[in-house]
Amino acid sequence: MDVTSKYRILIGISVVALVAAILAPRIAQDPLYHQFADQNAFLSIPNTLNVLTNLLFGWIGIEGLYRLLRRESLRIVNEVYPAYLCFFAALILIAAGSGYYHWMPDNQTLVWDRLPMTIAFMSFFTIMLAERISVSFARMLFPLLIGIGIASIVYWYLSEQNSQGDLRPYALVQFLPMLLIPSILLLFKSSYTRSSDIWWFLAWYLIAKVCEAFDAELLNWLKFLSGHSLKHIAASIACLVFLRHLRFRQTVDP
Repeated sequence: MDVTSKYRILIGISVVALVAAILAPRIAQDPLYHQFADQNAFLSIPNTLNVLTNLLFGWIGIEGLYRLLRRESLRIVNEVYPAYLCFFAALILIAAGSGYYHWMPDNQTLVWDRLPMTIAFMSFFTIMLAERISVSFARMLFPLLIGIGIASIVYWYLSEQNSQGDLRPYALVQFLPMLLIPSILLLFKSSYTRSSDIWWFLAWYLIAKVCEAFDAELLNWLKFLSGHSLKHIAASIACLVFLRHLRFRQTVDP
């Protein structure tokens, strides 16, 4: 398949997703979303495990930033260094923001949970573009992607304040990259070894979403750990897989 056809596939997926989001009805934030199955409190920490499992993101983010500062520790595309930096910095912010949200869940605190997540999504997507398609295109697109991610959260919050809640832009920001990345992996070769790591990253992300969907059911089954806490653990494992990928991969000889 020629390069033009590959680009057309990615553009086609993006257009279909964008049109679907535009045509879909507004999606307001369900108030029941904040009622998580595990509301147990220990040591004066409300919703304890949902709060504390976010610390995993912070640990991975700190290690990632530390290794980025020692540039020889990670194999990265130097031209998009800020994207790697933003990804791991966003993990630290997720630990703080999501911990804050789960301490007292409502729409106001949910903003600080979702905002760093959009930065992480857009940074990771930029990295995939740089490593697989075009470094110059990824570098040019990165500020725009970050801006779109932040704008989707601002738009959602303001729409909720006006009683016209609309999650469609945020949903597009979260899920469109996860639709495009598998296609990018299949259509474009990597300059690095250990490509299977990225598939494992996506698999753990999918597991996280499944755990989130079965929050109460998993708590009833496991008795001590809810689906939402498992979501945090699975998503953290995905990020750890990516960090190990950057540490141990090798450059493929052309």
